[in-house]
Amino acid sequence: MIKEFKEFSTEAILKVGNEELLQSYTKSEIIVLYTFIWAREGDAIMEIDGILTTVEKDTIVVLTPDQYFKFISGSDLITYQFNREFYCIKDHDKEVSCMGVLFYGNSAVTPIVKLNVTERNKLDQLHSVFLDELDTVDTIQAEMLRMLMARFIITTTRLIKQQHNFEALDDQVDLIRSFNILVDTHFRKEHSVAFYAEKLFKSPKTLSNNFVKLKKSPLQIIHDRVILEAKRLLIYTDKTAKEIAYEIGFEDASHLSRMFKKHTSFSPSEFKKQLKPEPAGKY
Repeated sequence: MIKEFKEFSTEAILKVGNEELLQSYTKSEIIVLYTFIWAREGDAIMEIDGILTTVEKDTIVVLTPDQYFKFISGSDLITYQFNREFYCIKDHDKEVSCMGVLFYGNSAVTPIVKLNVTERNKLDQLHSVFLDELDTVDTIQAEMLRMLMARFIITTTRLIKQQHNFEALDDQVDLIRSFNILVDTHFRKEHSVAFYAEKLFKSPKTLSNNFVKLKKSPLQIIHDRVILEAKRLLIYTDKTAKEIAYEIGFEDASHLSRMFKKHTSFSPSEFKKQLKPEPAGKY
C-alpha cells in the first residue's frame, strides 16, 4: 500500500505506505528523501550506510536524504518519506525543523525512537488521520498534511530527547545540533575544532566543555563524520584511497589512512579489500 501526495507548484512530495514503499531499494543507494520507518509487529532488517541494522518491533528509525539504504526484510511496517519542498521550506521551531534534533542531534548515529504502548497508540491514531487526509483532495490538503507531519516529528523528537538524555543537556542541545550541522556542511574541507568554534562564536575550550556530558569530544565528532564519508565512498564507489582522501580534505592520503586505521583497525585499502567476496574454490 502506497499513497502519495504531490504539489506541482512547489514540487513537494510526501509518500506514506508500508514495506512496499521500501522494496525498490534492492541495493544500497542514497535514499534521497527524509524517511521514517516504523516496525510495528516484528523486526525489520536493513542496511544503513553499509551497516546491517535490525529495527526492533515498536521502534522507528530516522534517515536523512544523504544516507545509503538497502531494504532486506520486514512486514507490517509504516513508512513516511518526504522531500525538502514538502516540509523543510516551512518555518518550524528549530528543534523540529529539518535541521532539528531528529536529523542532527548526533550526526554520527542513526536515530532510533522506541515506542511504549501509549505513544504507539497515539501514532496509530495519527497514521489513520494521515491516510484519511491523503484521500481528501481539496485546497487545504497540503497544509493539513504538513501539520500532521509536524505533529509526528514533534512526538518523535520529544521521545528521542528523553531516551537519549537530551533533557539533561538543556541549552547545550542547541549548540550540539548547530555544531553537527556545521560539521556536516564543512567536514570535506575543515577538520579542526577551532574552525567550528569560531563559527559558533566560542573558544575551542568552551566548545569542548559543552560536550562533556555527551561523552564525545568535538574532535571525535569531526573524525567520525570524516570516517563515515570515507567508508561510504569506499563501499559504494570505485574511487581510490588517494582520490577519497583528496575529496574529504586531505592533501596527503597517508593522513586519512592513519585516522581511518585508528578508528577501524584497517587501512582504507584493507577495508576495501574485505568488502569483496572471496573467489569460489575449485572442485
